[in-house]
Amino acid sequence: MADNWKQNLNLPAKDTRPQTEDVLNTKGKSFEDFNLKRELLMGIFEAGFEKPSPIQEESIPMALAGRDVLARAKNGTGKTASFVIPSLQQIKPKVNKIQALILVPTRELALQTSQVVRTLGKHLGIQCMVTTGGTSLRDDILRLNDPVHVLVGTPGRVLDLASRKVADLSECPLFVMDEADKMLSREFKGIIEQILAFFPRSRQSLLFSATFPLAVKSFMDDHLNKPYEINLMDELTLRGISQFYAFVEEKQKLHCLNTLFSKLQINQSIIFCNSTNRVELLAKKITELGYSCYYSHAKMPQQARNKVFHEFRQGKVRNLVCSDLLTRGIDIQAVNVVINFDFPKTAETYLHRIGRSGRFGHLGLAINLMSWNDRYSLYKIEQELGTEIKPIPATIDKNLYVAENQDAVPRPFKIDELPKGNETIHNKAGYEYKGQPQVKEQEQHQAPVQTQPQQVVPPQQGQPQFAPQGLPPQQFNGAYPYQQYPYPPQQLNGQYQQAPPPPQQQQYQ
Repeated sequence: MADNWKQNLNLPAKDTRPQTEDVLNTKGKSFEDFNLKRELLMGIFEAGFEKPSPIQEESIPMALAGRDVLARAKNGTGKTASFVIPSLQQIKPKVNKIQALILVPTRELALQTSQVVRTLGKHLGIQCMVTTGGTSLRDDILRLNDPVHVLVGTPGRVLDLASRKVADLSECPLFVMDEADKMLSREFKGIIEQILAFFPRSRQSLLFSATFPLAVKSFMDDHLNKPYEINLMDELTLRGISQFYAFVEEKQKLHCLNTLFSKLQINQSIIFCNSTNRVELLAKKITELGYSCYYSHAKMPQQARNKVFHEFRQGKVRNLVCSDLLTRGIDIQAVNVVINFDFPKTAETYLHRIGRSGRFGHLGLAINLMSWNDRYSLYKIEQELGTEIKPIPATIDKNLYVAENQDAVPRPFKIDELPKGNETIHNKAGYEYKGQPQVKEQEQHQAPVQTQPQQVVPPQQGQPQFAPQGLPPQQFNGAYPYQQYPYPPQQLNGQYQQAPPPPQQQQYQ
């Protein structure tokens, strides 16, 4: 009789895609072994969770025992549920006070995390509120007049609300930080310490991240009480992600990207640039080439950022060009390809970018377009992460990144309402938001699965270097652009040798 409640659950379709040991290498525990409330278990199973991942097995029991936790695990291995589940278990719905504060570094991640809280806790009667910069402060103040049990937010706005005595944290027993390395960087550390001054001394703290620099160690010594440390990082990069690089000249990058679009089976892709100007320009060029594409970066109005994030999660657009704004924590299961249009300068940025694909042990592909000047960064990142980024082959095996059954790709949680943006603060530095590129009607409504690559045709004399709108990419001298530079940087006793220069491009006959 005890298991009858399971038969009435509204379970989603089972995710049958293969997974790597990043999430499969468990001790065999189930969520029921944690003695969770039945209503919480119902939310967990209805969200499609089946068994705890390694980080969830290690951290949930310790958090439920009241210990401070400092946990380090790879991107995409289930860190969010590792702190949301114990938070929901400990909250008393009848006590109308903020009982858990979850701090995250970006507004999109706050939106996503609050949705996980609502989804897992939908049978508990728990009220969750998300609060971030760039949205209406007045709306947040009004919302806090009603009961709020879990507050998810970015540091600046939370400090603002706590300082105004609108958000009362004086009896909040639980403090959670996701992406703790970013939260304790110079940018946020002072704000975090000010927020902690509003908490009781007896609080419990949970810190989660993929990397832990020295800043986290000093914070731990000052603010945590004998924390239980978890480190599941025997290697840094996810095992399911295949990494390749392509040496191309800067002026050939767009052409190479067009070739990749035609040759790869992309479900959804995220394309990273190193500056906001390049983000908008590239999104416009990709749209001109006939592919559906949106962009997102920090200078956009918050309402526009929220809408882009929401529509991309729902699969309404296939490609998203963005800055490093979306490198942290963003979990979109349908993304199977990440492209670094601009190669990052640091191993940390690279790690977080490629972690947007291959979520929760599934397969993904990371392709890096590199100019000659990026070769030193490539070597440095390979050494720091202990990984190998291989030269791109002429054809990439689909088994490396394409799920056999595309119907098995789960759709993300629906975000019921998006916070209203505050439009008065977005003309900084003369920036004017011009809206997303217009998407062709038929492309906008197609299912986000690319079936057959477009056929590539040899160029005619006098064709332009970049393919015009809707045309397939051209070949250069019978080879695709990313095959023009077959020479990886060579090393001799730790020093780079000058690789042979690339062959001169011949004129079309």
